[in-house]
Amino acid sequence: MILKMKYSKLLFALAVAVILPFISWADSQQATFEKGNGYYAKGDYKAAVATYKQVIDGGYQSAALYYNMGNAAYRTDDIASALLYYEKAHKLAPGDEDINTNIRFVNLKTVDKIDESPEFFVTKWWRGFILSFSATGLGITSIIFILLSSGLLTLYFFAQSVVIKKASFYGAATALLLGILTIVIAASQADYFEGHQQAIIFSSFVNVKGGPGDKNNTLFVLHDGTKVNVLGINNGWVRIRIANGNEGWIRRSDAKNI
Repeated sequence: MILKMKYSKLLFALAVAVILPFISWADSQQATFEKGNGYYAKGDYKAAVATYKQVIDGGYQSAALYYNMGNAAYRTDDIASALLYYEKAHKLAPGDEDINTNIRFVNLKTVDKIDESPEFFVTKWWRGFILSFSATGLGITSIIFILLSSGLLTLYFFAQSVVIKKASFYGAATALLLGILTIVIAASQADYFEGHQQAIIFSSFVNVKGGPGDKNNTLFVLHDGTKVNVLGINNGWVRIRIANGNEGWIRRSDAKNI
């Protein structure tokens, strides 16, 4: 009994040692984030950018943080950074209309206007569907459905009424299916972003080459703020594809990954 009590106290102490620093770190990051919001509200956008960057460099991630950073960067006329952080926010909350609206609006400020290549409508519909939900929302929803299913299944085993048994059984099955569906959507969304690595051009203009090297022919030119798909990396060069399907190579230093 004494050994069990000592063991329990040790586990509690370890849990406290792990959790308390995390809570302290999260509180510190939140305080800095709010400080950045204060600068933004006062119109001191450069200070807001610097403060948000402290939070980002500290390892904190959230759609709200990236969205606010995008807003502050846009206010300082840094179009490339604005799009970078809006796109980062989009990856965490792809269904957020404010984020999507700002991406469309700021894209109007970029030099390159590239028409997207035609896409099979089913593929386009499926992508739009899985990206209409936030990753956090999907995670929370799936947990709720699984817990609901477990609760209803427990009720099924202990209920005396046949009506309640039937209702709890079918309710548990429905909640379980919905939980699995949300997990499938979340996995599909994660696979999509994993398979679609993208970057934003940060150099004022970039000569896109036919191969990984300066001696290769220039195929076309891109400008800052343009989003590209990353297909591969070779000795400091990145193979890219733009929205119309054209491909080429740029220096790795010319773009930042989303």
